Amino acid sequence: MTPSRRASLLVLLGLVLLSLNLRPAAVSVGPVLAEVRDGLGMSGATAGLLTSLPVLAFALFGALAPVAARLLGVHRVTLLALLLVAAGLLGRALTHSQALFLLLSMLALAGMAMVNVLLPSLVKLHFPDKVGPVTAIYTTALSIGLTGALVLTVPISHTFGGWREGLGAWAFVALVAAVPWLGLIAHDRSLEPTPRSIRFGDVARTRIGPAMALFFGLQSLQAYAVFGWFAQLWRENGFSATEAGALVGLVAAVSIPLSLWAPAAVARRDDQRRILLAVMLCYPVGYGGLMLAPHALAIVWALLVGLGAVTFPIVLVLIGLRSRTPQGTAALSGFTQSIGYLMAAIGPFGVGTLHDATGGWTWPLVMLTALTVPQIAIGLYVARPVFLEDQLRARDRAPQQA
Repeated sequence: MTPSRRASLLVLLGLVLLSLNLRPAAVSVGPVLAEVRDGLGMSGATAGLLTSLPVLAFALFGALAPVAARLLGVHRVTLLALLLVAAGLLGRALTHSQALFLLLSMLALAGMAMVNVLLPSLVKLHFPDKVGPVTAIYTTALSIGLTGALVLTVPISHTFGGWREGLGAWAFVALVAAVPWLGLIAHDRSLEPTPRSIRFGDVARTRIGPAMALFFGLQSLQAYAVFGWFAQLWRENGFSATEAGALVGLVAAVSIPLSLWAPAAVARRDDQRRILLAVMLCYPVGYGGLMLAPHALAIVWALLVGLGAVTFPIVLVLIGLRSRTPQGTAALSGFTQSIGYLMAAIGPFGVGTLHDATGGWTWPLVMLTALTVPQIAIGLYVARPVFLEDQLRARDRAPQQA
């Protein structure tokens, strides 16, 4: 095996292990939230803040990742981010302070946010001709990590003594993921292959940048609303807590096999509109079914909503496809995810507010269905073959021509 092939395999292993750690810090608390609240004496307001931390962390810290990668190198920042995840997860499992629990959760989520932004640029940097297949691999690993955190946190807690063990176990997964990056920092890579540095504000002044951010935000809004509230929706429609959790797990699990197919299928096409439209239409069909028959056909609607959630791995590969360079990918990824995750906070909050105001689930589902309209419209634009760097060059030429 040649040295370059060994290096590529090490990077690929690093990407897979990295991806497994992109969601446990955000979702592992949910299954044991009641126990965490009891153990720390946490109020409802504090618990609400805790559940909002992931989107806040993604929005606040995601934009720092491209800057840090330019200054320190992308491999060093990736390793540092993983160590932050591990330290935050382990620390919050040990503390008895509410304030420290929140602070350490934010530390773990900050590391996760930076890795989230850097992943598309790492793929573009190391596998420029295989963006689709490699994105398929890492989004599948991400889905496995998400599903695993939702399904395994409670059994780990029961087996090893309590919620602290259930949450702390994910710190060791993050430490394992750091091992390949210890070897890769000796061969660090810069995100400065172009003579012109691409800043956050540059992306904001293109058409593709805001469009990608809106599309990512609308997709994340749907996902966080589903994972935050649908267990309660099904419990209020006659399912036990275990059954409702299994249905939400089914929504997450649907994306595991499809995450292998969708990014590669999207990358093979110059125009991705047909695939994206077919996937996005599953959301309103699933929501409509939940309004009409939430109990009788719950598995069918869970499958359809899960199919709609496959938009997420597609939007990740689109970040790589809508840019021509690793630095452009990092800049577009940072802008897209920072703005998008701020929008995502509207989803859980809006669903909760409408449910409290109406006492039912019809209006929350109407809201989510209505938001698929702009999501589809913007998705059809970002699925066209347009590129960030081309729009930046066109903008730079315009004043000279004037």
